[in-house]
Amino acid sequence: MSRRAMEQPRRITDSFPRRRRRRCPGQPPGRLKNKKDKDKVQLKVRDCPLAPSQPSPDPALMEMLRRFDLSWEYGPCAGITRLQRWERAQELGLNPPGPIRDALLEHRDNPDVTYSLWHEYEL
Repeated sequence: MSRRAMEQPRRITDSFPRRRRRRCPGQPPGRLKNKKDKDKVQLKVRDCPLAPSQPSPDPALMEMLRRFDLSWEYGPCAGITRLQRWERAQELGLNPPGPIRDALLEHRDNPDVTYSLWHEYEL
């Protein structure tokens, strides 16, 4: 058997050096380094446009929108609104559900309806 046949298959990650993040001693992984960083993250979440006077949308509507967000057949939804995603899917001929667009246009001023599940997270 040739040596090439015995080698492991190459992966794209084999071309790049592997880097590990350094942690501060005594700090568990995934934690923010200090309180200052924690405040920045909380500020970003608080800066999301919330309208306290808006009534909460119908739970059935929110479930329908959540399923639309989780359906990958219409493309990624990070960094865009649900309506922008719906329109992009329509342009690409992916036939997104019509009731989604109607609900988005009807509740255009409500951020709970306008933004996807992941709008609070950074890209």
